Amino acid sequence: MNQTPILQLESVSKHFGGISALTNVSLAINAGEVTCLLGDNGAGKSTLIKIMSGVHQASSGTICVDGKQVLFSSPRDAQDAGIATVYQDIGTFPLMSVARNFFVGREIKTGWGLFRRLDSGRASAVAVEQLAAMGITRVGSGDQPVGTLSGGERQALAISRALYFGARLLILDEPTSALGVKEAGIVLRLVQQAKARGVAVVFITHNAHHALTIGDRFTVLIQGAVAAQFRRGERSKEELLNLMAGGEELETLQIEMEGLHQAGALPS
Repeated sequence: MNQTPILQLESVSKHFGGISALTNVSLAINAGEVTCLLGDNGAGKSTLIKIMSGVHQASSGTICVDGKQVLFSSPRDAQDAGIATVYQDIGTFPLMSVARNFFVGREIKTGWGLFRRLDSGRASAVAVEQLAAMGITRVGSGDQPVGTLSGGERQALAISRALYFGARLLILDEPTSALGVKEAGIVLRLVQQAKARGVAVVFITHNAHHALTIGDRFTVLIQGAVAAQFRRGERSKEELLNLMAGGEELETLQIEMEGLHQAGALPS
């Protein structure tokens, strides 16, 4: 039985003046699946996720949520539809506490009227509890400054916050790009946990290994257009790298390597 995608794009294009950033991009995002969006710099990944998250409006094409056509005029519209985006810089405030970061813009209040104030105790308890549920146990207090957290723990904070406030579709923009092996492993585990909860995940990355580790569906963009779409197991890592490089750079490298081998410059 085919499920209705949480988010579906049909022939979406985006133009900035005379520049075409996206051309006829179609994409279906399903609950409980990780869709990896890949491509080199300038391929159109950032423009596409900004359209999905309501930052930009498409020049043409249609966007549907749960099978019904929508028009996102702002990020708030996308958030109201259950779409949350965690950008590469994460957007946390290092000098603020974990609890304040967790509830920024959605503060828990206590008291009445003019005497309403932040319920710091409850905010702290909820933030620590939600991080622990994602496997982050090193944060024992919501008063801990975010600046003391590692890159993987900050990603966990942003992801757990999005899920707590009801995200059905989580868009992660290069979440492992600046992380070491251990920290990247934390993020990949978080993605798997979100998927297990039935959340749809769009995972934007340059890292083919990370993509193949967690991805269920793959879309490769080249110069703003879809170059390939396939399911898990249908392409090898080498084929994926070739697609991401536009099919040319990898072929050129292979030819150069063969020449070096034949010339005796490299061991066979």
